[in-house]
Amino acid sequence: MDSTMEDLLERLGNNLVWRIGKAETEDVIVVRVGLARSASNFALYPRLRNATDEDMEALVKAGQVRVEWVD
Repeated sequence: MDSTMEDLLERLGNNLVWRIGKAETEDVIVVRVGLARSASNFALYPRLRNATDEDMEALVKAGQVRVEWVD
């Protein structure tokens, strides 16, 4: 990867907010990602529960992962 792309990804990464947890109503790991300016919108989504490392590993291996973009 060239340094221009690395710089761009670094700047983007500094502006992202994310939450990872287990959905309350499903057996799935949810990864929510959004820009920092949208951080308050995370509260509009259903609550995520804590998950143990073992739970997360099992759900990832089973393909039970959902990524959500938060506007």
